[in-house]
Amino acid sequence: MAKAMAALSLLLLLLYLSSGIMSYLIGEDSVMANEQKTWCVAKPSSDQATLLANINYACAHVDCQILQKGCPCFSPDSLINHASIAMNLYYQCKGRNHWNCDFRNSGLVVVTDPSYSNCIYA
Repeated sequence: MAKAMAALSLLLLLLYLSSGIMSYLIGEDSVMANEQKTWCVAKPSSDQATLLANINYACAHVDCQILQKGCPCFSPDSLINHASIAMNLYYQCKGRNHWNCDFRNSGLVVVTDPSYSNCIYA
């Protein structure tokens, strides 16, 4: 009986350890089948100075080349559009946590894909 309990305990320990290793190998940011995709956009009520500050902050931390003239997300050439794209790039790269879309309360997490034309939000 003691040998059976020891074997069962060892089996449970191995299962526990292997599940932790699998979680590590897969990575914490893997998307589960039922997890909803989200994006970060600028609140329409944001003022111009805030939008510009958000673009500058986000683009200092992530690659915003997609906003350059001639790239798919340049048009429309407006601060609200460019800020939304930059803020979303930052949000996606930093782990899609609600605090990565705060931008001093000027960001909004949405569940509807804001992509348009050839401009695909990551």
